[in-house]
Amino acid sequence: MAQRISVTVKPNARKSLIAKLSETEYRLSVHAPAPDGEANRVLIELLAQHFDVAKSKIRIVYGHFSRRKLVEIG
Repeated sequence: MAQRISVTVKPNARKSLIAKLSETEYRLSVHAPAPDGEANRVLIELLAQHFDVAKSKIRIVYGHFSRRKLVEIG
């Protein structure tokens, strides 16, 4: 069963970090810049490592060009 979480992304951060705010809300700082979708690629990699799933199991449902995203895992 797929799980949906709300993610707030901070691109161009000094370090890539994941902060869990609640069961369905996370804040991610990513080292990558936002243009060309690089921050989204790093976001998917970080979430895959955090949830111990394959990158192909993570999908951005909406918010591709926004800091606030809805992400589906599973």
